[in-house]
Amino acid sequence: MQLTVNQISQLVQGRVAGDGARLIRGVAGLEEAKNDDITFLKDAKHQKKFASTNAGAVLVPAGTESHGKTVIEVANPQAAFVRVLEEIEKEKKTIRKGIHPQAFISPSAHIGSDVNIGPFCIVEDEAVVSDGATLIGHVYVGPRAKVGKNTLLYPHVVLREEVVVGERCIIHAGAVIGSDGYGFYFAKGKHNKIPQVGTVIIEDDVEIGSCTTIDRATTGATVIQHGTKIDNLVQIAHNVEVGPHSLLVAQSGVAGSSKLGGGVVLAGQVGVADHVTIGDGAQIGAQSGIKEDVKPGAVMFGSPAQPLQETIKQMLLVKRLPELFKEIKKLKELLVHGTK
Repeated sequence: MQLTVNQISQLVQGRVAGDGARLIRGVAGLEEAKNDDITFLKDAKHQKKFASTNAGAVLVPAGTESHGKTVIEVANPQAAFVRVLEEIEKEKKTIRKGIHPQAFISPSAHIGSDVNIGPFCIVEDEAVVSDGATLIGHVYVGPRAKVGKNTLLYPHVVLREEVVVGERCIIHAGAVIGSDGYGFYFAKGKHNKIPQVGTVIIEDDVEIGSCTTIDRATTGATVIQHGTKIDNLVQIAHNVEVGPHSLLVAQSGVAGSSKLGGGVVLAGQVGVADHVTIGDGAQIGAQSGIKEDVKPGAVMFGSPAQPLQETIKQMLLVKRLPELFKEIKKLKELLVHGTK
């Protein structure tokens, strides 16, 4: 990147105070930034770091004292910084345009305009790849599956038969959408497979991390609603419903037929049992186990999970157990032997 402060100001719709002609070549945090980097001040609690930063320019909230630095005043510094990062990302990413000759596309597939399909991609019978979609390479799109407009699929993404992916989605390398749900019944001395004949529906503006798996429904659909962001190595089982704008962090797992409301947060390694309902806006702390329904807006932690404050109280008591044991031992001696 080589942009002047004035050019960046135009990009983020800000106002410059200081040297607008200064050339900016990179981005960094407040503490790491050099004199040709741009950074941002999110809020007042980082004022000390801002005052001592070596950055060439700083995106700041309107009305912030400049401390003699070149600043760009904006309504939302973090959002403005993201806009700069998007420009850098455009320069770094090189996406092959058009359809590579080594891609296999079924004659019955429906391919939109301005589509990019990389080498060794497979698009099966009656699948749909909509306008502006990009399949980087080694992507598999199964029979009758659908990829929405301007969606991006990274290498080794697998969309099984009849899976639907909405518009502007991003699915990272190695994710598998629509593998069979984990369904079996025991009879005649063995586990027998239950056919999984449903599908998966991914709505618009969803991002799915690397090596995440989302199982197809036994019947009906597993659904990820719009705006939800799913991290790497997440497992979502058959017939799960995840509400809009939820966040599922790495290594979390949701068992079959559970329902997550809108804006739910599952921190890393959270486990959700089957047929559980988690209400809108609930937040679940890392490594928690959810085996019962959770009310909307609740903040839960622990395994099994409890309201956060209850778990903290219990953890503090556990830390005191050695001390409490010594005290009980002394009291026991006093009761048995009397005072010395």
